[in-house]
Amino acid sequence: MHVTRSIRSIALCAPLLLAFTLGNAETAGPKWGSHIDLEGKGGTDRNLGETDLFIPLWQDEDTLTFTSLRARMDDSNSHEGNFGLGIRQMLDSGWNIGGYGYFDRRHSPYGNKFNQLTFGAEALSLDWDFRANAYVPIGTTQYMEDSLSTVDVSGTSLMYNQGEERALRGFDGEIGWRIPLFATDAGQQLRAYAGGYRFTEDGVDTVQGPRGRLDLTFDEVPFLWGGSRFSLGAEIQHDSPRGTQGFASFRLRIPLQGFGDTPKPRLSAMERRMTDPIIRDIDVVSLAGQFSEASEITQTADGKTITVLNSNSTSATNFATEIANAGANSTVILSGNYIDIDSVTTVQNGQTIVGGGALDIKTPTGRSVTVTIPDASISGEGSNGSAGGGKRFFNMADNSSLIGVTANVNTTTGSAYIVHIEGKQNVTIRNNKLTTQNVNSTAGAIIIRDSQDVTIKNNVSSVTSNANGARFLAIIGNNSNISIDDNKLSVSGAGVDKRFVFFANSSTINNLSGTGNTTNNLNPCGDGGGTLPTVTGSVTVDGTAVDGSACP
Repeated sequence: MHVTRSIRSIALCAPLLLAFTLGNAETAGPKWGSHIDLEGKGGTDRNLGETDLFIPLWQDEDTLTFTSLRARMDDSNSHEGNFGLGIRQMLDSGWNIGGYGYFDRRHSPYGNKFNQLTFGAEALSLDWDFRANAYVPIGTTQYMEDSLSTVDVSGTSLMYNQGEERALRGFDGEIGWRIPLFATDAGQQLRAYAGGYRFTEDGVDTVQGPRGRLDLTFDEVPFLWGGSRFSLGAEIQHDSPRGTQGFASFRLRIPLQGFGDTPKPRLSAMERRMTDPIIRDIDVVSLAGQFSEASEITQTADGKTITVLNSNSTSATNFATEIANAGANSTVILSGNYIDIDSVTTVQNGQTIVGGGALDIKTPTGRSVTVTIPDASISGEGSNGSAGGGKRFFNMADNSSLIGVTANVNTTTGSAYIVHIEGKQNVTIRNNKLTTQNVNSTAGAIIIRDSQDVTIKNNVSSVTSNANGARFLAIIGNNSNISIDDNKLSVSGAGVDKRFVFFANSSTINNLSGTGNTTNNLNPCGDGGGTLPTVTGSVTVDGTAVDGSACP
């Protein structure tokens, strides 16, 4: 019963208490209220949007404590939040002084998260502004950024430069002056500012330079209630790492109280300045690039030893020998332009030959990253190999790969294929540029004989022949699990037998597959006459599924 009566008493008194509180608020009324500022900035390098919520926490006639909560984003996939506390004091001398601190958190364009503390102080008068800020990154201040990593060949070494993004510590400051176009207590004012900034970090280029801006402010926006504000601004700054950046901006203040209330006396100019925006750098400043010394890479991501051959030190006569000497289960990186190659290279078991493009490596810190190797090229007549006949550059081995090589065989004697795969398994030929020129006999890019588990992918081939056959691929003998995808062939010359793939007489191919192959409108396949090949599966060439049975 006592509890019930207490609840009833509270319910009856609540409206009276609320009316009393509202009446006092209307009578006493806070001098400074909450507002939200909406800002847009159009820049030479990027465009930004910002929302700033300003909330007074405590105030009297000449002192204001407040919180400032900001959110910013730009069109470079970066966004940031600033969470601040500040205090401002009106002095009898005509100055407003203040100090503030922020916790900042930024999501950079590279997806990295940076935290920072910002501390600032200000002194504002009717005619002059003085501001200074210090920025202190905390927590994780640097991240590995593999998309910025590079490799370079130095002699016979592969040198790696690790990409990074680092947050910088620093400070900035400015001096402002009211341009006397309007009366000191007018609702519109034009101010000019000049200042500078400096941000540093060990091993990183210093970001420092001048900054200037103009600010035209209109208090009391006609279509909003008291306490509203509209500003137009222009800003320019320059530093060596980032270059010159310019911005044009607008800022609209929307008061969060006052609509429909009894009008209050208009604040004086210095009272209005107590809610000026905090001016500070808009970002946690970071730089992305390569800031450490280059280091040598000796292993691929899967643990294979790397050998670098350089055309400046590897002669044509030693080309095949040095690849063989790299040994089984190694990765050989070719650098430079090799000419007059008149030998055939016998690739070792498990060996990968790379002439350019993507390579997965292991950094000195043990991380596995993907880097891009500079392109290398090979040209010459090649040689007849012990396996099969005709000129070629490479005899592939079990578990071997040829990746990113630009190769050109040019001969007038015998047949010519750049890559020969005979009696092997688990062979990959990928991302190569293969050119064969043989005006007197058969020419092609790749020949496969009695092999299995062969992947031919994303190669670009150009073949020229005035006699016999011209084709991207020839398949001979008993083969299985041949995958042929996304290859492109262009054939020229007077020869009549121009085809993407040639199936030899009586050959057998089990589990043939592949799509996305294109030619310059050639017959997709061909056999040598006599007994047709036996093919299970098919490969698509120019949209036609080829299985050997429909060859003309």
